[in-house]
Amino acid sequence: MKNKTDLLLGFSIGIISAVFGCFLFIQLFTKFTFSTGIELMKAEGKLGKIITLGTVLDLGVFWALLKLNKEFMARGVILAVIVLTLITLLV
Repeated sequence: MKNKTDLLLGFSIGIISAVFGCFLFIQLFTKFTFSTGIELMKAEGKLGKIITLGTVLDLGVFWALLKLNKEFMARGVILAVIVLTLITLLV
């Protein structure tokens, strides 16, 4: 049961860090607020690219979890990356 909890926690961490990465990218490299930036990028068809850039933070989270010997949480982060990849392909 603990393995499933760690996997779900890692998945949640992966999704949250990707959203945080998208937030950072929009705040640092555009002049728009987060919600306006998401709407604008969706209208221009660049939302998938923003999601991909946000997912780069998952690499650091994955590495940190492996260093802390949290393998199942790291697997959850990889699962989050796979789900975000599928979302990117569909957007």
